[in-house]
Amino acid sequence: MKTYKIHLIRHAMTAENVEGKYIGQTDVEPSAEGLEQIKNLMSENSGYPEVDVVISSPLKRCTQTAKLIYPDKDPVIMQDLIEYDFGDFEGCTAEELKDLDTFKDWLAGTDPDTPVPFGESQNQFNKRICECFIRIVDGIIRSGTDSTAVFTHGGIIMSLMAKFALPEAAANEWLTPNGCGYTLRIDPSVWRMGQKLEAFAECPPIPEQVDAEREMWDTFDFDPDNDDYDISELINDYTDYENSGGDNLL
Repeated sequence: MKTYKIHLIRHAMTAENVEGKYIGQTDVEPSAEGLEQIKNLMSENSGYPEVDVVISSPLKRCTQTAKLIYPDKDPVIMQDLIEYDFGDFEGCTAEELKDLDTFKDWLAGTDPDTPVPFGESQNQFNKRICECFIRIVDGIIRSGTDSTAVFTHGGIIMSLMAKFALPEAAANEWLTPNGCGYTLRIDPSVWRMGQKLEAFAECPPIPEQVDAEREMWDTFDFDPDNDDYDISELINDYTDYENSGGDNLL
């Protein structure tokens, strides 16, 4: 069966990223340093993959990154790929917010249905971005689009990978630098079975100087570039499940 690739790519670095501010739906632009980093990534190793379609968050830090990497592609804008609505926390650092009870409660995550003041709840955020991603994957399968790049935000990539990627890992383990992300393989059989995708590579291939900065790989036992995970096991399980009339899938 034909498979498809989808590349989740985080936008270029912004000045607010460097300052450690919570910047969600404020439409800031990439910094000059951030755009220069993207150019370096484009020239390193094999660069970014060839794609048929580019999809983007509506915010400038995503659309400008997309146009820099794929200048001949007009991004399809999807509003629901926009970053978390941080409400009253927008534009602030954790240090500035640390004494607020509302901030402490939000960080603890004990009530994902409660929004940040004048913002979005974790459950609202997850529902929005997951429904959007499902529409994207279903559209890729229906249209037969071989390779699709999706430019969005770090928090969204982490949440989508935690929800849909195989092998499974917690959201914080899918942290990725600006301009980087993950390539996933869409197998229609596996997607129909449980809406899961195989994460099999970083995007773009990470140069040594960037890889050295990614301390998460020191504690994360899944490296998508060097993993022996075999998604065919799931496909075989699904085939057995269908042949048995739905009795054997554990």
